Amino acid sequence: QVQLVESGGGLVQAGGSLRLSCEASGRTFERYNMGWFRQAPGKERDFVAAIRRTGSTTYYADSVKGRFAISRDNAKNTVYLQLNSLKSEDTAVYYCAADMGFILKVESTEYEYWGQGTQVTVSS
Repeated sequence: QVQLVESGGGLVQAGGSLRLSCEASGRTFERYNMGWFRQAPGKERDFVAAIRRTGSTTYYADSVKGRFAISRDNAKNTVYLQLNSLKSEDTAVYYCAADMGFILKVESTEYEYWGQGTQVTVSS
């Protein structure tokens, strides 16, 4: 089992940047593929990005490709999401999630563990 805690959210102007962090408890972090999702008010939780356990492969939603970057540091049990060129439509609660499966997944229902979320608000 793994516990996830996100941080780094906040209020930023359009065009600005933020870096989100998600720290995992336990000594098995490197066994998990990690994902970031986001949920805006009144909307479903959407896939943002995912990274394989080794960090060798990443995958992004089309809406963030070229603007966001996912990375991980297994020595620090932490996965990051760098958010650049932020737009008002990026406003949401951002969640990290962990999955022990072999392939990267984009469906939230396929991730086993979730953090509590961190709010990102982009003002226009």
